[in-house]
Amino acid sequence: MARAAQYDFSDKHAVVTGGAAGIGHAIVERLLDGGASVTIFDRDTDALAAAKAALGQRVHTAKVDVADEQSVVAAVKSAQGFKAGIDILVNSAGITGPNTTVIEYPVDEWNRVFDINTRGTFLTCKHVAAVMKSADNGQGYGRIVNIASIAGKEGNPNASAYSASKAAVISLTKSLGKELSATGIRVNCITPAAVKTGMFDQMTQQHIDFMLSKIPMNRFGTVQEMANLVAWLVSDECSFSTGAVFDISGGRATY
Repeated sequence: MARAAQYDFSDKHAVVTGGAAGIGHAIVERLLDGGASVTIFDRDTDALAAAKAALGQRVHTAKVDVADEQSVVAAVKSAQGFKAGIDILVNSAGITGPNTTVIEYPVDEWNRVFDINTRGTFLTCKHVAAVMKSADNGQGYGRIVNIASIAGKEGNPNASAYSASKAAVISLTKSLGKELSATGIRVNCITPAAVKTGMFDQMTQQHIDFMLSKIPMNRFGTVQEMANLVAWLVSDECSFSTGAVFDISGGRATY
């Protein structure tokens, strides 16, 4: 793979949800490579400790349930205690839920998927965007990237809650981007096809095979490829895109 473009994040403080593993962890590493300070929000205490030990002094961690508003508020305050401002937010925390039909989908599991994927993204956007907007530079400053999914555009069979929750993330991104378009804050999302991470452990092999069959490149994406796109979206160079959806799907996306 070609060497990734480098961006200067040396004066930036980023919050990455779900940053202790998977795509989120790769994004944390990419931001650190550019000189950023990073606060990781995650619910896995052991994974947070391991990330902190591996990544060093420019990393702060906060155990947080993104679906719980008070937990998010406390985590945002913890992040501000580490570095006063928050310049970047990447929402990567998410779950797949079970692979089953709408008719057979357990209601409590449906609610859990939406709580984490959609409510969690809403709560972190709500409270971190408020911090960004209050930045003392006239119009505020910030870069927000939400990790959605190609499933949110196409609707994968036997993954209705995941697909619908990611469709909601796409619409939330568009709404917030328009609301903040006159400020210095840019809000975008990416819609990956399947990326092989620990989330595959939540899926059936049949569903994994289905996702691969839909990708013309005939391979899954890598976490580094996701992180490379996010790096541009959270950089100062991304100045004229907001409320936008960026496909990274190996050719799967058709609109």
